[in-house]
Amino acid sequence: MTPLTLDEIRKMECAGQLAAKTLANVGKYVRIGITTNELDSIAADFVLSSGAISAPLNYHGYPKSICTSVNYNICHGVPDDTPLKEGDILNIDITVIKDGYHGDTSAMFFVGEVSQEAKTICAVAAEAMQKGIEQVLPHATTGDIGFAINKYVMKNGFWVVKEIGGHGIGKVFHDDPWVPSFGKKGKGDELIPWICLTIEPMINQTAAPIKEFPIAGSTIKYYETEDKTLSAQYEHTVLVTDTGHQVLTLL
Repeated sequence: MTPLTLDEIRKMECAGQLAAKTLANVGKYVRIGITTNELDSIAADFVLSSGAISAPLNYHGYPKSICTSVNYNICHGVPDDTPLKEGDILNIDITVIKDGYHGDTSAMFFVGEVSQEAKTICAVAAEAMQKGIEQVLPHATTGDIGFAINKYVMKNGFWVVKEIGGHGIGKVFHDDPWVPSFGKKGKGDELIPWICLTIEPMINQTAAPIKEFPIAGSTIKYYETEDKTLSAQYEHTVLVTDTGHQVLTLL
């Protein structure tokens, strides 16, 4: 957790904005019948044309440029040739490398008309992320973030994923500190000014266990809800400042 220099912060701002623009661009193409492989190609082309590269591609053997997690897939879903269908919800996770620095963001998208329960879990996931971001303050702790997220999620009748969380980010894709979606106030790692981290709570409809699956040729795993109920996630890259925070992946 080494504080970034001013030059490094500027590079993180550029990477964050490119990640946000890529996510917005890909999201415009989400519709009934399109495949996640097609969305992957759209994202890859956009990133390359912007003078950057897609961080997930070949990261620990991961085979695609983005992660696409549909319905009960929690995270790290691998794009494929399955057409999206009416009622699906989809998380698109974008990470770019621009001038050696990473920008990481994700959001949920609706395919056609979706159920009210799908809309609700996505809304709660988005607000849970905001509750976590509000706790990003100099010398606060990762426990403060996790406590706020978990309190909000449980109040709304959902469950946080405890096995996977946010992370430090900069020159390195996944760095310290680990940022869980649960915790105790004042516990965990201290947030040092001028570091970056991701706030990315994943929430599930039920308390059922999660299942992990290998990805061929990769040490990365993808995760699903065991009972095939819905999961949702939103993510921003956030800079800790000397007075609060700055969301780098907010357009």
